[in-house]
This record gives sequence, structure tokens and C-alpha cells, in this order.
Amino acid sequence: MDLGRHANQRFFNWFYWSINLGAVLSLLVVAFIQQNISFLVGYCIPVGCVGLAFFIFLFATPSFVTKPPTGSQVSSMLKLALQNCCPRLWHRHSARDSLGAHLLPDQRSQQPGPSPQEDIANFQVLVKILPVMVTLVPYWMVYFQMQSTYVLQGLHLHIPNIFPNYPANSSVALRAQGSSYKIPEAWLLLANVVVLLILVPVKDHLLDPLLLRRKLLPSALQKMALGMFFGFTSVIVAGVLEMERLEYISHNQTVSQQIGQNIYYAAPLSIWWQIPQYLLIGISEIFASIPGLEFAYSEAPRSMQGAIMGIFFCLSGVGSLLGSSLVALLSLPGGWLHCPQDSGNINKCRMDLYFFLLAGIQAATTILFIGITGRYERAAQGRASQSCPRRDSG
Repeated sequence: MDLGRHANQRFFNWFYWSINLGAVLSLLVVAFIQQNISFLVGYCIPVGCVGLAFFIFLFATPSFVTKPPTGSQVSSMLKLALQNCCPRLWHRHSARDSLGAHLLPDQRSQQPGPSPQEDIANFQVLVKILPVMVTLVPYWMVYFQMQSTYVLQGLHLHIPNIFPNYPANSSVALRAQGSSYKIPEAWLLLANVVVLLILVPVKDHLLDPLLLRRKLLPSALQKMALGMFFGFTSVIVAGVLEMERLEYISHNQTVSQQIGQNIYYAAPLSIWWQIPQYLLIGISEIFASIPGLEFAYSEAPRSMQGAIMGIFFCLSGVGSLLGSSLVALLSLPGGWLHCPQDSGNINKCRMDLYFFLLAGIQAATTILFIGITGRYERAAQGRASQSCPRRDSG
């Protein structure tokens, strides 16, 4: 049952909110245990939670509403893509299939599923959706910096102890144990998560209804463009902070701090200076990731909604992979991130230039995204205006 665009929007708002509620518990508890006690113990906690979730899912299957399979659209889409991109190869393939076609009954008509005409219509929709989704890949490259280079940058900033001061009469053991408990660098991810937990309900209950009543509610594509802009500002802020950090390093102003089994030579800048870039990437997630899910689901043909959602998540993985590949490329001799003595030490690297490069890539693809989505929305409005006279005449 299709409840409309607003219902889809609310569903994905709360779907994403629930994911981040779990992330709060993971960051608060698991990250603290991993950094201050043991990585093995920290990893055992999510393994146990996933196992528990699996058994809950297994026992709840009788209450799920399931539908019988109606065939895969993947093979049909691949055939149509082959037919359009490589017509010679397609004609050779179809001629070979036609030789044995009389030996087999036409089983397609016996199975429920889209007709050949519906396959062609679905393929045309897919061709229009894919360019929009592909231009999100650079955003994912920026987004996953939050869990990689942002963390590495934070390890080279001053991380305060949770228990910095103790009375003179306290035991030596307590002081030694307390002073080893540092704020986990991963806790800065809470800035991103808390923004989502606060702003998603505000957006869902206050902002969206207000804009909807005034007919000012932006489309999913417009929100995605805004999310890309916030992602761009996040890496710009990270680059400026890295420039300031390297300024301290160039003057040999460092503090040594032990995190786990490793010692880092950090700039005397507080790690709290990273909060703005985490806040900005969190806001970008509200405007890019959630509307991206909404767009992928609502614009996909009904028979391909699962496949399109899969492509959306696949492209987020592609963005992460491309980001890792870019880091590997820049880590080669002569690259900005080349650190031959210690790959975990960024004090002799130019990570600020890497952040600015990402900002440039994001800015260029945002402009491309606006151009592609403008054409997409104009085409959608044209189709809607053509369908209105038909309804009126009927």
C-alpha cells in the first residue's frame, strides 16, 4: 500500500533515527572499552548483540507478511542494457537463443511478474535514476572521512583525561588507573549522532509540516544538494583545522599522549575543535542520506524497489572504496600522505591538502548533481503535465 511521499519521508526519517540510537550506545560503551580496556572485549559486545538480533529475527519470522517471489528484474535489466549498449553482441546472443526457443515452453507467461513492456518502462526509469545516484558517490567519499581521517586527525590533537585531577590523599593506584582513562576519540562521532537524534524529530514534527502547509517543502533532490553543500563545508573546516595543527607541529610544539598501546605526538590544540566538522557532516547526513533513501525508494518502479535500494547502498560502499583508494594513491612516495617512518603519524603529511582536494571534488560534483537533477525534475514535471489532460479527458 502506497501512502504517498510524506509517509515515505517520515518512514525513512525514523528508520535513520533508530539506526543512530543504536550508534549512541555503541560509541559510548564499546568505544570506551576498546580504547581504555581491550579491543577484544569491545568487539565481543557487538558480536553478541548481532547474534541476539539474529535469533530475535528468526523467532519473529511467523509474524512477518511475506509475498511470493515474482522473478528477478536484474536479468531483464542486464539484457536491456546489453541491447542498448552493445546491439551487435545482443543480436548474436538473441539469434543463438532463438534456435532453441521452440524446444522450451514460454515459462515467462506462467510466472507472475512484469511484462516485456513493463520491463522496458522500468529500464527507462532506471536509466534516469542511476546518474542521480552515481553523483552521490563523491559525497560518500566525504562522509566516510568521519570514520577514518577525522579520527586520525583527532588522535594527533590533545585528548583530555576523563579524571585529570586527584586530591593529594588519594591512593597512587587510583591516580594511576584514573589518569589512564582518556576520552575515546570515537566519542566525537557522538556530535554527528546527537545532531541526528535531535534534528530528525524536530524536522519531522515541526519543520516539515510547517513547510508543507506553506507549500515550501523542498524535494528530496533539493535536500540532497543541500546535504552535499554541508559535506563540502565539513571538509573545508577539517582542512583549516589541519593547517592550524601543522602550524604547531612546524614550531615543534607537541604533547605526547598514549592511547591504547600507541604513543601519539599531538599538537596542543584541544580535540574539541573537531566538533564543528562533525556537526556539519551530521547535518549533511540529514539532508543527503535520508532524502537519498527516500528518492531511491519512491522513484523506483514497484517491482524494482529492492534492487534500487540495493544499488543505493552499493554506491555508498563504492564511495568508501574510492576514498580508501585515493588515500592509498596519495600515500605513495611523493604523495601528500606519504609517511614512510610511521603510517599512523600524520605530522609530516599534508592532510590539509587532501581535505581541500575532497572539497574540490565535492564542489564539482554538486554542480554536476544540480544540473542532472534539474533535467530530471523538468522531465518529471513534463510527464506529469502530459498525464493531467488525459485524466481530464477521461
